Amino acid sequence: MMPVRACVGLGANLGDPMAALTSALTRIAALPTGDGLVWSSVWRTAPVDAAGPDFLNAVAMFDTLLDPETLLDALRRIESDHGRERPYRNAPRLLDLDLLLYGDRVIESARLTVPHPRMHLRAFVLAPLVEIEPRATIPGHGAARVLLAACTGQPIERIAPPAAIAPRDPAPGGTTPGNTTPGDTTPGADAPGAMAVGRDR
Repeated sequence: MMPVRACVGLGANLGDPMAALTSALTRIAALPTGDGLVWSSVWRTAPVDAAGPDFLNAVAMFDTLLDPETLLDALRRIESDHGRERPYRNAPRLLDLDLLLYGDRVIESARLTVPHPRMHLRAFVLAPLVEIEPRATIPGHGAARVLLAACTGQPIERIAPPAAIAPRDPAPGGTTPGNTTPGDTTPGADAPGAMAVGRDR
């Protein structure tokens, strides 16, 4: 199987969200292959259709050898290891990992919908996605940058550079994280650019 470029949304609003995002990226970097891992700045948003503290959010992209449902299982294990519970829909979370994109595949199964069914409506997904991949498109919906511009009434603030959540131990064979400048023009684009492990961008 050839590696597929996957995109995952990370979020947390309980406990120590910054530490949870760092730990989750460390675990993602260790997945097969985990190569080419890039991740966004940290963005703060109010909960959407939910109560509780503000969320810290980020988006990561990486190459994977896992099929979509096996990757979903791996992400669920990472959530579980961080104490994630699902007492009710949109409950506050110690860690939330959503498989947003799997290459350009459109997937509809009992367990998984890709692209994530609401990602094209959420600034907290689109802003970090456009930060790390300005030309990103969402199958069935179009350019992420255009969709972001349509997300009115969703305040979002970039609060920390990518280095703030850099994986502690990159996967074997990876390189030390380094700055890139993806040329983002979304709000807050003067902040440091996306980080990368094991792939030049």
